Amino acid sequence: MQTKVTCELCPKACEIAPGESGECRIRVNMDGQLRAVTYGFPVTAHVDPVEKKPFFHYHPGQPILSFATAGCNLHCQGCQNWEISQANPEETDAFFAPPQELVDVTRKKGISLIAATYTEPLVYYEYTYDTAKAGLDAGIKTAIVSAGYANPDPLRKLYRVVDAATVDVKAFDDAFYREVCGAGLAPVLNGLVIARSQGAWLEVSNLVVPGMNDSTRNLKGLSQWVAKNLGVDTPLHFLRFYPQYRMKNIPPTPVETLERARNMAMEAGLHYVYIGNVPGSEAENTYCPHCGRAVIKRVGYHLKENHVRHGKCEYCATPIAGRFN
Repeated sequence: MQTKVTCELCPKACEIAPGESGECRIRVNMDGQLRAVTYGFPVTAHVDPVEKKPFFHYHPGQPILSFATAGCNLHCQGCQNWEISQANPEETDAFFAPPQELVDVTRKKGISLIAATYTEPLVYYEYTYDTAKAGLDAGIKTAIVSAGYANPDPLRKLYRVVDAATVDVKAFDDAFYREVCGAGLAPVLNGLVIARSQGAWLEVSNLVVPGMNDSTRNLKGLSQWVAKNLGVDTPLHFLRFYPQYRMKNIPPTPVETLERARNMAMEAGLHYVYIGNVPGSEAENTYCPHCGRAVIKRVGYHLKENHVRHGKCEYCATPIAGRFN
């Protein structure tokens, strides 16, 4: 008798028939056993600046080996990496790179950081977990860039070995999640609290889409929630949207909208609020929350100046939240 398998990784709880996959496309029922078929088979691996993730308070200026497999449990209509996130694994050009090999390559390059990124690290959960664990044994730290849509128990286990996360909150609006992403807001917020409770370094991003998630209610609501539940030292990145995938009819986010979002976040008490995808903006810099001086100056993903010394402002010795070299 053929047996369906229920995937317990994310709230979708896909019931998967033999030979079929869940919504993420990569978790497959093989003879009654759930398998992540992309394990050890990334579709891309690059060395990036850590700022590209974005991480602005996590080892700034350092390179990070970034990898991804196909697959995602969300189906965001404006996805910037849809060619791989929404692809079936058999349709992609993947190569064999088991966890230990990723760690070995990272170490040979003289790099101390790895990121599971580009698509959704939580759906290739075992690959992400094993890479992070192998990295720990070699003195290499692993970060994830994620939409954060997973169940509590897998998240708690993962954050025991993952050192940092940038979690992209699509909107502070459950209806947006359901209509645009095929998911829900509450599990993402719960996952953020779990990440904080497990001691991972956490940054939050929000891709601001004109006319869809850019209302004052959305932007102020997210900012206030982050301040209350994650703390005022949590970096928040408002990212500029560019037309992609199934949202090519929507124009880029006006810079004025991003500046309004940043102002609301700072009014909510957040110390570190950034505007992304707008190179040259002064909102790419990190400012000391006490003296107001720019302690890290950036242009795009590149550091121009760094005045953080031993985790403190060089000018007034106020601690700057983050994990620094």
